[in-house]
Amino acid sequence: MAESHGGAKAPATDAHTEADGGHHSGGFPPFESSTFASQLVSLAIFFVLLYVIVAKLALPKVGGAIEARQNKIEGDLAEAQTLKDQSEAALKAYEGELASARSRAQAIGNESRDKANAQAEAERKTLEEQLAAKLAEAEKTIASTRATAMSNVRGIAADAAGTIVQQLTGVIPDAASVNAAVDASLKG
Repeated sequence: MAESHGGAKAPATDAHTEADGGHHSGGFPPFESSTFASQLVSLAIFFVLLYVIVAKLALPKVGGAIEARQNKIEGDLAEAQTLKDQSEAALKAYEGELASARSRAQAIGNESRDKANAQAEAERKTLEEQLAAKLAEAEKTIASTRATAMSNVRGIAADAAGTIVQQLTGVIPDAASVNAAVDASLKG
């Protein structure tokens, strides 16, 4: 573009970019009052068509999907309740079996303990009888050994008494008087 210097004026070149296809009398077409009634009729027809399409096609599919989902949820809840009931029944059966097993184990333990106690008591009695027999035999042996020792003690005492009297007096004492003195001393 050339700039103008000085007083000369540039020629006016107004180019229109719009094509003139006819002039409309109003502004925005949906707001024109001459087409307002036909637009309302078209809107009503399209609304009725849309309502029919939605009511006949879309809503039954959506309703069917919602109903199927609801039925699935109810079925799952019923199955969950059934499984819960079964698990509770199984738990009660398990607890019953466990209690039964505990009582059987306790009964077996008591029976085994009683049996072991009875066997130990029988062995104790047998051992006591054996010990009593050995003790009686030992007492007889001790009594016989004591009697033998006492008879030897009497002879030793008589010999010792005779020797002591002989050492003190220088006279050999009479055996009968020594035996009488030893007997008197042993009796008390």
